[in-house]
Order: sequence, then structure tokens, then C-alpha cells
Amino acid sequence: MNSTENTSSPSPSSSSSSSSSSLTMELDKDLHVTFIEMMYHLLPTPYESQEINHLTLAYFIISSLDFLRSLHRLDKHAVADWVLSFQLHPTTTTTTARTRQFYGFHGSRTSMFPPDQNGVLLHNHSHLASTYSALAILKIVGYDLSKIDSELMLTSMRNLQQPDGSFMPIHIGGETDLRFVYCAAAISFMLNNWSGIDKEKAKDYILHCQSYDGGFGLVPGAESQDNKLAAILTGGATYCAVASLQLMGYIEDNLLSSCASSSLIDVPLLLDWISQRQGTDGGIQGRPNKSSDTCYAFWIGAVLKILGGYNFIDSKSLRGFLLASQYKYGGFSKFPGEFPDLYHTYYGFTAFSMLEESGFNSLCPELGITEISAMGV
Repeated sequence: MNSTENTSSPSPSSSSSSSSSSLTMELDKDLHVTFIEMMYHLLPTPYESQEINHLTLAYFIISSLDFLRSLHRLDKHAVADWVLSFQLHPTTTTTTARTRQFYGFHGSRTSMFPPDQNGVLLHNHSHLASTYSALAILKIVGYDLSKIDSELMLTSMRNLQQPDGSFMPIHIGGETDLRFVYCAAAISFMLNNWSGIDKEKAKDYILHCQSYDGGFGLVPGAESQDNKLAAILTGGATYCAVASLQLMGYIEDNLLSSCASSSLIDVPLLLDWISQRQGTDGGIQGRPNKSSDTCYAFWIGAVLKILGGYNFIDSKSLRGFLLASQYKYGGFSKFPGEFPDLYHTYYGFTAFSMLEESGFNSLCPELGITEISAMGV
């Protein structure tokens, strides 16, 4: 995913509230709706450094309103038109074959450049993560994705898949890891067209990312707690692996309840790793020896939802941690005592959805949006 995790502000106080003291607190849904609605109309100055991820920030905002059952507060048609304006189209009919570029969505206006005087597009920065965010927003606002030229998008997306099955996020190069395998799988699933991905190669790449301890690193051979690259998003890497396999049809829904005798991944080892992620404060960490963090209530929780094992979570304790991370003016912070940011606010909402909080729409764990939007209802 485009990185937006480092947008949180310094702590508003020198001491953090404990999750145990928050058990008497209540979730103030109306306050959160107001907070997100303000973000919809105008992002605060600290988000200027995240301009390149503008579409991803919009995804957090619009999907948040969906979870809060407040989509009526925005103009869905205007949102769809705005998102579609970020889509890249070829300048000539031969451009795709000649340049092997990717025709997805840009992440912001700052990454969009006009073609040269000969009509040749020299600077194409359309990105897999931005394309995932764009399609997710369009589904949320009810746009008919069949109107999009999926053949062009997916044919060009094949240019991003590497011989080992991984994906680059952009045609000019970049990191290749599980985040972009997930983006490619989610894009294909939402468009109901798998022509843009070699699923067998992607599957093999994912399976090589499972570590000896059960979790997944971002790349093959990465230990899920020690490797520097894996440390970026370990709980997230595990989510990307499991969700991708589920979207591609390699693991079934509610795998744990089916009593399946075999699975592509080592499920017992994975569960052993996951069962150690909830801390004594009730929160969930992304890897061993790290603090609990609001976002991992989604990354780890959604894996358990997909596998049919969410009952492994101590829901009461987790709810207490999340409430302690609730800011008095709306939004959620990374952990108690910090200022809120969009990234952790969004994943706080998804966590409350999994906890079946009253007034929240249900989560589609493999796509990271509401079930009602995933089904296109």
C-alpha cells in the first residue's frame, strides 16, 4: 500500500491513558462522523506531505463514512467523477504495446503529467495501490465498474508482474513484495477479470513468504520479526498473503470451520503466531516485541476473520484498547495518548466493525471495505 502510516502527530500529553480505564468509555459515533466529514471537505496542513497519496487518503475518508453508515453526507456522483479523473488513458492506439506502461490510476494531481509535443506520454506514474484505492472508492459510491476499460488496465497490469510472481507497483520500477501482489489480486477481483495476473506464479510467491514462525514476511526468506523490510508491515504482510490467496480462490472461506485436512499454508503455525499478537493492554501488535497499535486490529483481525477464527481475539480487551485510542474530538490514534490520523482512524473503524459494534456496516475482510459495497448492493 502507499505508505500513510507516518502521518500521526506527536503526543498531546506526556502520559498515555490505559485501556483498562477506558472500559467505561463509549464509542461516540456522531463525533467520528463529524471528524471524517471535516476531513472530506478539507485535509489539515500536516497532510501536505502526503499529497502523492491523495487518492489513498480519500479512500480512508470515503470508506470510513461507509462503515459509519453516513455515505449520504457526500455527493456520490461528484466523488466518482473526481476519482475517474485520475485514470490514465493511452495517448495512441499503439502506446501500450510499445512502452509496456501500466494504465491504472494516479495517486494525485502532482503525479500526472501531459504527453510531449508528439503525443508521447513520457511520465506515467499510475500505481497499483492508487488503482486499488480508486476502484474501492468507486465500488463504495456505487459506480458500475463495467464502464471501465478493464481489458486495457489488466493487460497492462501484466507488465508489472515479475518472473517470480511478485508485482512492481509502477512500470518504471520499485519494490516488489506482497503488498502489490495483494493490490493486483484485489483489482482483478473487483473487476471480475483475472487476465492481468498469473495466479499460479503469484500463489507460489506468496507461499515462499511464509516464515518458519508462521507469519509472513513481505518477501521470500524474510523472517517475520527480524528482517528490516519485513518489519515495515509484518501484520500487514500476513494479511496481504492470506487475503490474496482467498481472493484468488486458493483457500476457502472460514477455513478453520471446514475441518479441511490440508491447506496451501501452514495454518496451525500461522495461528500460533497470530495468537501471540494480542498484548496485555488488549491491543494487537504487528510483530513480536513491538507496542500494540490500532491498525493491527485490522491487519491481524481480518486474517482471523478470513480463516474463521476471530473468536481467538479477546474482544472486550481489544475494545478497551481502541476506546483508549479514541480522541476527544473524533478519530483514533496509533495508541492511547497520541493525536489521531486518517490511517489509524480508518482501521479503528474496521476493527469496531469486526467487533460488531452497533451502527457500523459489516466488513468484507479480504477487500478491506464494507460487505454491502463489496457485493455492489
